[in-house]
Amino acid sequence: MTNPELSHIVTLADAMQGRKVALDADEATRAAIAKRLGLIALDRFVVEAEVFAVAGGIAAKGSIIANVVQACAATDLPVPAHIAEPFDLRFLRDIGADASEEEEVEISADDCDILPLEGDRVDIGEAAVQTLSLALAPFPRHPDADRILAEKGVLTEEQAGPFGALSKLRGKDAS
Repeated sequence: MTNPELSHIVTLADAMQGRKVALDADEATRAAIAKRLGLIALDRFVVEAEVFAVAGGIAAKGSIIANVVQACAATDLPVPAHIAEPFDLRFLRDIGADASEEEEVEISADDCDILPLEGDRVDIGEAAVQTLSLALAPFPRHPDADRILAEKGVLTEEQAGPFGALSKLRGKDAS
C-alpha cells in the first residue's frame, strides 16, 4: 500500500537510540482505517510501542487499543468490541534469502512475527493497522442473532441436520 492511513516511519538510526512511539488516530484516519478493514466504525485507535535495534534489523514491542464496531456475520447488526492486543515484531534484513521460491520453508511460532526489513525504515503505524486487522473477530455475532434468525425461520445446525429430522419423529406414534 503506497499511502497507509496511519503512517509513522521509524528508521534504523532512530531504533539504534531506542524510541518510544505513541499514536492516537484522529477521526479522519480512523474512518479511513474502518473503511479499509470493513468496519462499521473505529471509535478509538491508540498505538504505544518501544522501537529498538536488534541484530539484523528493528524490533517493535507494544500494544494497540481499539474500540471497533463490526457487522454481525449472520444479521448485519452492529457488534461493538474493545480490542487490546500486544505485539512483538521483528523487521529483519535477508529473511528467507537462502530459500528459493519453490522450496518449502518451515517456521516456528516464534517466527510468525518476523517481517522483512526493506531499506532502513519501518512503518509502525501500518504494522499497527495490520495487527488490528488480525485481532478482529473473523465472524462477529450479535448477542440476539439466534433469536432474530429463529424469528425469521432460519434453522439452527441442529435443527437442519439429519438428527434434527429424527428428533421431530421421537414424539410421534409409529402407526
